[in-house]
Amino acid sequence: MGLMNMSNVVLKTEGLTKRYGDLVAVADLTLEIYRGEVFGFLGPNGAGKTTSINMMCGLLVPDTGTVTIDGVPIHAADDVLRARVGVCPQEIVLWERLTCLEQLQFMGEMYSLSAKEAHQRAEMLLEELDLVEKRDTQARKLSGGLQRRLNVAMALVHDPEIVILDEPEVGLDPQSRVKVREYIQSLARVKTVILTTHNMDEADRLADRVAIIDHGKLLELDTPTVLKKRVGEGDVVEIELETTVDPAIAGQVEAAVAHMVDQVHMDHETSTLTVRALNAVGALASILDALEKSGVQAGEVRVRENTLEDVFIQLTGRRLRQ
Repeated sequence: MGLMNMSNVVLKTEGLTKRYGDLVAVADLTLEIYRGEVFGFLGPNGAGKTTSINMMCGLLVPDTGTVTIDGVPIHAADDVLRARVGVCPQEIVLWERLTCLEQLQFMGEMYSLSAKEAHQRAEMLLEELDLVEKRDTQARKLSGGLQRRLNVAMALVHDPEIVILDEPEVGLDPQSRVKVREYIQSLARVKTVILTTHNMDEADRLADRVAIIDHGKLLELDTPTVLKKRVGEGDVVEIELETTVDPAIAGQVEAAVAHMVDQVHMDHETSTLTVRALNAVGALASILDALEKSGVQAGEVRVRENTLEDVFIQLTGRRLRQ
């Protein structure tokens, strides 16, 4: 596809830093985003994701560092260049008493579309985001999920080349979540999509590349597949223990199964033993036997593949939602 070609860099940040008093919200963020990719910022709440994208679209001025779109610094850009970016913020921003159609038409005209163009774009987006039945409904009467879908449409009404979505799945009902995911996937290759999330599943499914960010720092940047391979090969087996395990005994439990697997980790808070091995399922009977001999009763057993959460835990020692 040639997506990762240097000539395809559409947005670039160099040394982006933003402080609020003693808090460093973003520290020396340097990365390149390629034309037509879905780029994900993955990290817990408060990691600096929103601050980063607000600087990337020109809403926030960095203390130091630069953002360029096709080589032009965004702070020096004219309205035409800035209009190539569409932003859907985490907070829903709508006019309560305008209908869905009116919202989109008004926003389109604010971006200098003709009334006819704005109307055509509005009708198309209502169709694509399954909002046609609500076209004449005021925003205040929509459910939270439908409001967020309308907010996504608002970011796209002027047909921007770069679409920035800040936590697009937050607060969505299952039906809206599927609809928004499908729509983001439909934008891939047609537009450059930048999204932030603390949902590892969302990042894994949608993003071509993922930047893992925490405490304002970029920890890793690669494709989800490569990132997950770095954690280790093989199956992951999670064994819930039926009783809370004393820390002293936890060490004995880990030691009892360590010789059978590549990695073993006891989560004291959830009393869950996680093991990883090329044939962890084949070794399961022996693992359960070793647990019983250690005086620990196993409960539910789950088998899964590596996740981006595993990558984050390896990088930081804690879970994404902690």
